[in-house]
Amino acid sequence: MADEKTRYHIDSRLAQIGSVDDPVTGAVSYPIYQATAFRHPALGKSTGFDYSRTKNPTRAVLEAAIADLEGGDGGVACTTGMAALQVVFSLFSQGDHIIVSLDLYGGTYRLIEKVFGRFGITATYVDTNDLAALERSKQANTKAVFIETPTNPLMMITDLRAVSNWAKQHGLLTIVDNTLLTPYFQRPLELGADVVVHSGTKYLGGHNDVLAGLVVSKGAELTEQIGFLNNAMGTVLGAHDSWLLMRGMKTLALRMERHQQNATAVAKFLQTHPLVEHVYYPALEHHPGHAIQAGQTSGNTGIFSFKIKSGAYVEAILRHIKLIAFAESLGGVESLMTYPMVQTHSNIPEEIRNAIGVDEKLLRISCGIEHADDLIADLAQAFAAAQAELG
Repeated sequence: MADEKTRYHIDSRLAQIGSVDDPVTGAVSYPIYQATAFRHPALGKSTGFDYSRTKNPTRAVLEAAIADLEGGDGGVACTTGMAALQVVFSLFSQGDHIIVSLDLYGGTYRLIEKVFGRFGITATYVDTNDLAALERSKQANTKAVFIETPTNPLMMITDLRAVSNWAKQHGLLTIVDNTLLTPYFQRPLELGADVVVHSGTKYLGGHNDVLAGLVVSKGAELTEQIGFLNNAMGTVLGAHDSWLLMRGMKTLALRMERHQQNATAVAKFLQTHPLVEHVYYPALEHHPGHAIQAGQTSGNTGIFSFKIKSGAYVEAILRHIKLIAFAESLGGVESLMTYPMVQTHSNIPEEIRNAIGVDEKLLRISCGIEHADDLIADLAQAFAAAQAELG
């Protein structure tokens, strides 16, 4: 069935996740196997399932689905996006060095510097779209390039084909966080990457109700290593959360189209608002990564950032939004607004935040699936209220 699936469009493959995987009952929603142990038919024989940390039927269907969608040789499902990153960074050993995207999610920076840094793994942060900067940053002990594209929150775009080719020439792994675009809009492994990571909590789950992480890889040896690490560290996703994530992924195509539609409409509105200084969204033609993004993806994410003309307005805007929630996270059906400097990126040192532009004027919005006119009206009234208070 795996080969047969590849003939269908990704929309169909998403909608049919798990629908043909239960041969006993024919259930179109794959069952939740809430079992930790499985009977052995006889000594030395196994059904393929022994202990759920190593393999669980529900999780196995999810892992096969994400590997299929990304075009990988295998996938693993983890308890959170950070657990997925922990598995990936555990590929490296004391004394190893990695090159990392400059504009980075704060939790990833914290994991690299505060956890893996204690074990002798070091990182250099560069604009990964600058091949000269990559060359300058490469050391004798460099093992990989870790890329966010688009980055969070400034939406910097990396040319995945160019960087993957460069990395291969130097014997380095290319690891891509594909959380913001999902395999529906971008498939890094098809562009030359070796590993893809997701926070499944975000767009894949899509409903702000499940924590999950996913890793997909190319190559038998690398895929086996990642599976070993996930099992050895016990970072595996439980059966019920695996089912919730599959249920969310079934509607991914519909949701991503609406997220993109709403984000584009809201971004264009903000571009023209007198209180807004700059909008960071790759779908807009003025964005420096617009052409690269168009060449390696089939669409855009629902998250973007914008700068208002003064940080003095931030508190009032966040207090006055009504439909849009002032909350962390992204990728759900509900629209959320975040203040990166004090929330998602508070772990990034101030000098790095200031250098890349994550300052007191930057707000990030994750557009959900509400009506775009309502989102625009909510922002308009919140801006008007803030201006009325502060002038």
